[in-house]
Amino acid sequence: MYIIGITGTLGAGKGTVVEYLVKEKGFTHYSVRGFLRGELEQHNMPVNRDTLTAIANTLRAKHGPAYIAEQLIKKAKETGKNCAIESIRTPGEIDALRKHENFYLLAIDADPRIRYQRIRKRNSETDKIPYQVFVENEQREMHTRDPNKQNLAACIRKADHVIQNNGNIEQLNILTENFLDKIGFYRKQ
Repeated sequence: MYIIGITGTLGAGKGTVVEYLVKEKGFTHYSVRGFLRGELEQHNMPVNRDTLTAIANTLRAKHGPAYIAEQLIKKAKETGKNCAIESIRTPGEIDALRKHENFYLLAIDADPRIRYQRIRKRNSETDKIPYQVFVENEQREMHTRDPNKQNLAACIRKADHVIQNNGNIEQLNILTENFLDKIGFYRKQ
C-alpha cells in the first residue's frame, strides 16, 4: 500500500495531481479539506477559508497536531488500497504519516500569479477573493511556531519531492509520473 501525502501552496495543483492518481493509477483520495468541511457542516458553520482554518486549528489543539491525518490514514488502512491524502498542512501530520511504510510526501508549488489565476477558475467557496487576500491567506498559513497551526513552508521542506507546476496539465502529469518512478511505484506493483 502506497500512501502519498500532498502538500503545497494555494492553487498549485494539488487537486489535479490527486485526480491523476485516482483516475490513472487507481488511488483512493482522502482530503483534509473534505474532512474539515464535514466537521463544519456537522456544526452548521459556513465553509470558507477562515472557518476551515479555525476548525483545523481547534481539532489539532484538542487532539494533537497529527489528529486529522491520523483520522484519514485510519480510513485508508481499512481499504488497504494505495491512497493520496491531500492538503497536508502541518509537520505533525507528516511525522505521523512517516510512521507508515511506503509513505511519501509530494509538494506542489508554482508562481503566485499563476496560482491565483487557477483558483479564480476553480471558483470554490474559498476562491472568490482578491489577489491581495490570496497572498495574505497564504502568508498566514506559510509559517508558525505553533505545531497545531498550518506551516506550509515547513511541510514543503519535509517533502520527498517538489514539483514546480508552472505549465499545463499534461506537463504536470509527466512530472507526477517522474515522481512515481522516483519512489519505485512501478517496481513494486
